[in-house]
Amino acid sequence: MDQVEIFKALSNKTRLQILNWLKEPEKNFPEQPNADFENVGVCVGQIQYKAGLSQSTISEYLSILQRADLVCATRVGQWTYYKRNKAGIEKLSQIINSEL
Repeated sequence: MDQVEIFKALSNKTRLQILNWLKEPEKNFPEQPNADFENVGVCVGQIQYKAGLSQSTISEYLSILQRADLVCATRVGQWTYYKRNKAGIEKLSQIINSEL
């Protein structure tokens, strides 16, 4: 993944908030029923509700974060769930520590 794309993904306040919320999903999304945060993640609808933005905007933001390898998606029936991509976050940390 291109470093510029990663930093572009992080250049939006709401996208940064989403990553922050997904760091502690049990704390930030306590209302999600039957939560399996570790294996599945957080439902898009829960993220949308917390952000207070349209479904299309949140979907675009999550897509940008996914292309930057910062989140990963899991489809369960008609629902899509997102969680932080630990490998992508680690790569970002390495970039910051070694190149910046």
